[in-house]
Amino acid sequence: MQEHSSSAIRIADVLTEALPYIQRFSGKTIVVKFGGNAMVDESLKRSFARDIVLMKLVGFNPVVVHGGGPQIGGLLEKIGKESKFVDGMRVTDRETMDVVEMVLGGLVNKEIVSLINQVGGKAVGLTGKDGGLIKARKLEFIQNDPEMDVSEIIDIGHVGEVESIDASVVEMLDNSGFIPVIAPIGVGEDGASYNINADLVAGKIAEFLKAEKLILLTNIKGLLDKEGNLLTGLSSERVNELIGDGTIYGGMLPKINCALDAVQAGVISSHIIDGRVEHAVLLELFTDKGVGTLITNVTS
Repeated sequence: MQEHSSSAIRIADVLTEALPYIQRFSGKTIVVKFGGNAMVDESLKRSFARDIVLMKLVGFNPVVVHGGGPQIGGLLEKIGKESKFVDGMRVTDRETMDVVEMVLGGLVNKEIVSLINQVGGKAVGLTGKDGGLIKARKLEFIQNDPEMDVSEIIDIGHVGEVESIDASVVEMLDNSGFIPVIAPIGVGEDGASYNINADLVAGKIAEFLKAEKLILLTNIKGLLDKEGNLLTGLSSERVNELIGDGTIYGGMLPKINCALDAVQAGVISSHIIDGRVEHAVLLELFTDKGVGTLITNVTS
């Protein structure tokens, strides 16, 4: 009896802690980039789906943007096509782009939609080509050759960047009780398809939807200082200082810059959270401590 009472009290404490966050963010748009371990571990996938459904049920408007790099690489390997990268970006010729569309717009997108629907949500899968959601332009990649002291433009194929977002189809789904699940494929002026980094797409969608929050799931605890301690509650000015002093460097820079760009464009806060933790999204949204790094545009 005592054990049951203690368990009930713990549940009540959790709900009480969550209540002010539910009240504060009801009706707000939260864009979540789904990737990393959370996308391949079965228990993490299901906990993510439940998080998204609960967000919708308590009045939030979640929008999911997903990646799928490992899945693309796996299918390319199966068909005997070598994956090539330039500075971490996949060289995407026409044949590779066909595989990208098949994996992102088909296999991965529909699996996420199915997971959300299985746990009681109403998800709808989209690519950036649907309803003209993501207008893209070809990414011009410039590589420096320090030995020759020159720069050259490298053609990496159907790799794009976001030119603009038409958020009307996402807003229509949100307002009708659906959960949009978006694959990061854009369309150019000429009708060509472009593979775009999912973090960048999530950031731009958050910006155009005037989202309250952008949440990026990662395979790390968040942004760490030079002693390995988790940093959070950061202003954009503080983030720029950390970039300047070398605390933020290397592979973390693109993700941090994406989060920073979003808050500087009007998104209230960006969160870089540990997707290896079950229910990471709920823990970040509904608890005082959270599970990652928060970057905000609100100055104290």
